[in-house]
Amino acid sequence: MSSRKGGPPPIVYILGALAVGFGAWKFKDLAFSSSKQPLPFSGGKTNELVILGDTFSGYSTFRSPEFNEELEQSDLSLRFENEFDQAERAARLENGKADLIVTTLDQYLKHDPEGKIVGLIDRTVGADAVVLNTPKYANLKSLNDLSQLVAQGQPLSLAYAADTPSEYLAQVLDIRFDGFNLSDFDQLKVAEASEAWQALQDASQNIAVAVLWEPFVSQAREQGHTVVLSSNDAPNAILDVIVASDDLIQNDEEQLTNFLSTYYRRMDQAARDNSQLKTLIQTDGDLSAPQADLVLSGIDFFTSVEAGRWMGDGTLAKRIDATAAILVLSGQLSQVPQANDLYSDRFIADAVANTQSLIQLVQADDPELAKFLTGEANAPQPQAQLTPEAIQQSQPIGDLQVRGEVKFGTGSAAIATEGQQTLTKLAAEINEFNTETIAIRVIGHTSKTGSADLNQRLSQQRAESVVQYLKGQSVNHNIVAEGKGFSQPLSGIPANDAKNQRTEIRLVRINQ
Repeated sequence: MSSRKGGPPPIVYILGALAVGFGAWKFKDLAFSSSKQPLPFSGGKTNELVILGDTFSGYSTFRSPEFNEELEQSDLSLRFENEFDQAERAARLENGKADLIVTTLDQYLKHDPEGKIVGLIDRTVGADAVVLNTPKYANLKSLNDLSQLVAQGQPLSLAYAADTPSEYLAQVLDIRFDGFNLSDFDQLKVAEASEAWQALQDASQNIAVAVLWEPFVSQAREQGHTVVLSSNDAPNAILDVIVASDDLIQNDEEQLTNFLSTYYRRMDQAARDNSQLKTLIQTDGDLSAPQADLVLSGIDFFTSVEAGRWMGDGTLAKRIDATAAILVLSGQLSQVPQANDLYSDRFIADAVANTQSLIQLVQADDPELAKFLTGEANAPQPQAQLTPEAIQQSQPIGDLQVRGEVKFGTGSAAIATEGQQTLTKLAAEINEFNTETIAIRVIGHTSKTGSADLNQRLSQQRAESVVQYLKGQSVNHNIVAEGKGFSQPLSGIPANDAKNQRTEIRLVRINQ
């Protein structure tokens, strides 16, 4: 176990963590509309670090005077500056005008500054969501329903806050779902989610879809809009990270280590009491207490142990690959970078050691706190098995885009090699979704050749073959096979055309 460099000895950290709490187990994703800048720290400092971010509540610790007071014990202070332009944020890091930035993983990959990820902050778990304008378009309740509106020639708009997780979530839908195409919409790019929410409520506009964050997601649901997909359904899609400049990494390892140790110490303390953070969120966002509770419920913060594990076991590398793939397919990146070159876990080693000491101390008396500090509280839970009827009756979200063909032998349910390759890639995409909120319908179709009974049996057998293959690829969702024979040919395609031989992978919502 390595020792902390600078600041109080580990025992002081442990006692402080047991005695003091200011945060929450889960915080909510909110980009505040307030433009207030934090007051500069006025204590005696010897080394000042400049960190760039924005008014997102997940970054509140870095704006906290109490955090700066703790940093002073390691002869450090922090100046937090709002820089809402993500490109400029990255440029200032690269040009030596900032030591650190806090940003989302997709924005880090998109702008590629000269710096590495040295810490993980949080992931949203429901704070961001895609909302359908069901009050205006009564039949619009799933992504599949959008194609009907497009076919009618209606002008449709999509509203979202540009250069935020809202835009990235829209890109995820464009790449992953067959019924959602960004090119079908006039895109209304706004500064933040309150403007998108206002546009969604404006009857004079043709807003069919808006990407919102809390508290507007809950307000939209209350007014009859359909929340079709949220970051709770894809809980690792939106990730906030700490990025250090190459200069800080190369020349000030001790400062960076002390900074991260102090940050994660405060996040350990945050596991006990969210009252101070709730007050901060209410004040900064001009929110009511119930709205602040919504904010507190939709984002999970990393502890140092969990962040270290993600960096050490390849989980972060997989997240980088998955995020980069979305950006490449949407034209934001030219190629997927080498993930292992983009982060380092050596600077949080002391923070990990400190948290592990705390876990040992609280394990006997507070096993739930110990479980949280290890990150085990976020581990997927075993799912209760739903009946096929329950899955079939669940609210559709949309059909995943199948890249490639799921082919079978002629008159056979055996999956061809090419089809297996397609399903292997598709299984990885399905596993991005939450097993607690998403179930899968595998729907098989044939062309109209031969008898209806024969085609019905064949389509059912093929769907069952797909289900078994996906389960063999570690897809642990509730999943059901359905054969439709040739009863549902594609629109405008003759029933006997081979194009009708297809497999649909439909996501549906469970546990609403």
